Formats: sequence, structure tokens, C-alpha cells
Amino acid sequence: MILSALLHALADLTASEPRPEAGLTATALRAAACTDFPTSVPSDLSSGILHTAALAGGHPAAMLIREAHAQLPWQDSPAAARQPKALRSIKSVVTLLGPGAPIPSDSLRFGLFYQAPGSHYPLHAHNAAETYAILSGSALWRAGDRCLTLGPGDAVHHPPRMPHAMRAGPDGFLAIWRWSGDIGLDSYRMLPDPTAT
Repeated sequence: MILSALLHALADLTASEPRPEAGLTATALRAAACTDFPTSVPSDLSSGILHTAALAGGHPAAMLIREAHAQLPWQDSPAAARQPKALRSIKSVVTLLGPGAPIPSDSLRFGLFYQAPGSHYPLHAHNAAETYAILSGSALWRAGDRCLTLGPGDAVHHPPRMPHAMRAGPDGFLAIWRWSGDIGLDSYRMLPDPTAT
């Protein structure tokens, strides 16, 4: 029941993005609203995820994520093999839609993302077009030449191969993410980041 409510809320949020791929993603989420997810083990970052999801002023979907937390397959990023091992301790990901995900798709990826308070996810890029929307918490975001401060309700889009990096605010942040275009992981790469310290 809670997973169905969560998928509908995430679909509504995704459908508000004015891109055709977002509409296709929203349709896939709604169609899978009765999907049962496989049993999952708790994330090492569960206490942080639950704290950030419960922050005042967050998007209503954040509270649904909090309620459904134990039923969601939190894990490391699908691109973890291409990332420094140190990143595993600062983030947790749920891939809801995509190759091998609970909602199968060969052309789209979609999921949830949590980053721990004060942590820095260094500059990286990939061939997929990507959109993040913040549900709770805050982040300083670098997207190409732009530096942004994002909070609940804010979104940022990265065209293919745009370098981007995120520094979580004092409560971390919880977001949704969406990939389209070339969603393969082979193009994912870390980049030199002078702000990584």
C-alpha cells in the first residue's frame, strides 16, 4: 500500500518535469504501482536517510520514502565499480526503474538518492542526460559552470557529459534522479575536482 502511494507520488513529481523522457518515466512508475519489491537489507546510512526524510519543509514524497524505507532496496550506486571506494560511505541509492531494477526498462533509469551531511560527491560525468530533484535537505551543486544552492522543490538537469558535483548540506539531502538517452554505465567517469577537499 505504501509503495503504491510512493510510486504515484514520485510519478506526479517526475511528470512535472517538461521533458518527454520524464513523462515516459512517470507512466512507467504509475504502471508499476502494484509491484512488490524484493526483500532488501538495511542501508548502512539508514539512520541518516530516515532523519533527512523527516525534516520539516520537505516534499511530501520524502515522508512516504521514510514510511517505505524498509521495503526499498537501498544499495550503492549502479556505477559503484567506476567510483572511488570512499564514496560508498557517503551515499545510498535505490534504483526503481532500469535494467535489472524492480521496474524493468532498457531505455530509462530512475531512483532515489541520499547523500550524508557535509559530504562531497566529486566531479563526474556520463553520457546519460540526468535530472535530480531535491525532496529534503539541501546541497551545493556544481553543474557545468553553474554553482547552485538547492533545497526541497528545486531541480537541476545535466545534459549528456556535463560535469557535475554535489556537496550535501548540514542535514544531508534526499532526492530523486532520472537518466535517459545513453543509460549504459560504461561512460561514467570521475573527473579531476579542485573543490574535493
